[in-house]
Amino acid sequence: MKRPRSLRILAVLAVLAGSIAACGDSSETKQASTGGAADAFPMTIKHALGTATVQAKPKRVATVNWANHEVPLALGVVPVGMAAANFGDDNGDGVLPWVDERLKELKAKTPVLFDETDGIDFEAVADTKPDVILAAYSGLTQQDYDTLSKIAPVVAFPDAAWATPWREIIKLNSKAIGLAAEGDRLIGGIEGDIKRVVAKYPQLKGKSAMFMTHVDPNDVSQVGFYTTHDTRTLFFEDLGLTIPASITEASKGTDKFALTRSAEQIDVFDDVDIITGYGDEKGTLLGKLGKDPLLSKIPAVERGSMYLLPDSKPLGTAANPTPLSISWVLEDYVKALAEAADKVK
Repeated sequence: MKRPRSLRILAVLAVLAGSIAACGDSSETKQASTGGAADAFPMTIKHALGTATVQAKPKRVATVNWANHEVPLALGVVPVGMAAANFGDDNGDGVLPWVDERLKELKAKTPVLFDETDGIDFEAVADTKPDVILAAYSGLTQQDYDTLSKIAPVVAFPDAAWATPWREIIKLNSKAIGLAAEGDRLIGGIEGDIKRVVAKYPQLKGKSAMFMTHVDPNDVSQVGFYTTHDTRTLFFEDLGLTIPASITEASKGTDKFALTRSAEQIDVFDDVDIITGYGDEKGTLLGKLGKDPLLSKIPAVERGSMYLLPDSKPLGTAANPTPLSISWVLEDYVKALAEAADKVK
């Protein structure tokens, strides 16, 4: 299925004055000019793991963990190093398609890719000699942060691991590289994309939705779901959907981004209109849910108002909203949710 590019985002990027791509054999990140007064440096950014003090506008930007590289890339700054994609990378090159598209637009080579299969590769990060390390959306531990901070100032998550909303990812990471105003314009462009696409599907408005975590088709004794601390759940509100009370209540008193409920407790999900989550291309999980004597009684399962994303494909990855993936996946994702909403009476 062909996914149209975001004309709105491209327009926003076009007006970023003096955007210059890193290309050829240059060892340093090339940066977009602000076209006006630069953000003041030294700059101090407080976050959940400490305080990052960036002494001067960074020339070499490294990023770790998921999606942080998308902010500088969207703003015309090519990182010297970034985490290799380890989920949804269908061609195995370590770069997701929306990132690959942006690199081509910038006529830039792929940055050094950090293999994070077994955690942060501190040596590889250090080898890129960064001036700043962006990790506003991440799962860094205090030990990770302390080690990285010996390499360069680190901008970590503001509140909890893996819980930074996409707007805040852009705000924090763009501020740290002296492009806060451009980051705000990027947010506005993405919001315009969302508004345009969602307007096509009025049936979504007010419907409640939950996002299931990965469920083993061979063991449906428990149902996992993302809480209100997770960006996948929060993104529903951008699409005109609501978060059901069952998810909101379960999210209180915890900072975990995912929880589980046993199949014996599934009546708690009676207030869910639409269920989305990760499945398999053969539809095995949908079939198991529909035949299970307990889970089949969930209203959304019973009426079929479900949409399971292919978990090994970019579409499944992009449902976790990130600065470049949102507009790339929006048309397909919203259309599929609307088809599920049509089954809610």
